[in-house]
Amino acid sequence: MSKVQSSEPKVVAADVTTRGKKDIGPWTLDFGHSLEPSPEEFAVLSWFERFAFRFVRRMNQGGWKQFWTWCQSVFGAGWIHFATYNIMNIYGLDHVEAASRDRPILLVANHRSFFDMYVVSTALFRNTTWRKQLFFPVRGRFFYESPLGLLVNLVMGWWSMYPPFFASGEKPMTEKREFDKYSMRLLSELCRNGAGNVIGFHPEGTRNKGTDPYSFLPAQPGVGKLIKDAAPQVIPVFITGLGNDLPKQVMGNWTGGDQIRIYFGPQLDLTDYLAKPDRIRTYKEISDFVMRKIAELGEQDSASWAK
Repeated sequence: MSKVQSSEPKVVAADVTTRGKKDIGPWTLDFGHSLEPSPEEFAVLSWFERFAFRFVRRMNQGGWKQFWTWCQSVFGAGWIHFATYNIMNIYGLDHVEAASRDRPILLVANHRSFFDMYVVSTALFRNTTWRKQLFFPVRGRFFYESPLGLLVNLVMGWWSMYPPFFASGEKPMTEKREFDKYSMRLLSELCRNGAGNVIGFHPEGTRNKGTDPYSFLPAQPGVGKLIKDAAPQVIPVFITGLGNDLPKQVMGNWTGGDQIRIYFGPQLDLTDYLAKPDRIRTYKEISDFVMRKIAELGEQDSASWAK
């Protein structure tokens, strides 16, 4: 069975405000007209991308979000647990438990496998009892540009791959950068308000395809801007042991596959960074700091597991 180990809590809660925003509470994600994309932002999308975005946004609001979160916690987490219970090792969940339930949590993790955030969400659903709703910002390319992408979003993420960003990743659709401005505002709101909101984010911006699990790509400034704008609770996560071949990954649970290890670190104290000027240099400093904390968790794993 999966192994869950705690670590000594060492949590620092930054004294920050939500800048006058009202906490909208769990399961209520109708942010109103102020977070509608402008006509100029929406116009850069194709007709199918506009349809896909509207549909997935609806699935991430109100009662629909509650229903899909239940599916995610029962069926999604259930099959992932079935496929990993012999090789799953989880450390530091006490740091997540120590976080406030009244403010969003931003999980910042390294990115080596397509399945990173799926196993992280399973760890949370199966080992914590507080109500939560998950959001994973994703590349709009594929997930929002075809019916197949929508199907994958449903089957793999229960519509939680939201909001979409088009002008990012290995093949950015730079002509759609205008819409990404709206997606960033929406993501900032999810990180700023909403008890139970858990947002998964990869600071590296894309999947690291190198062979060394303890190497990392440079952190992108986007996560720094998000943290500076929204001031969420930030918890670093290090993940290793996952592959990208789904059948092989599933069979490894019974044939002696690599052990999966998930480390949750203490909540980060970002007080000094949040007080700095709102500019790109600050964003990069925050991103680099976050990435260093993820790397420190990797060092813990290396000391325990590397041969």
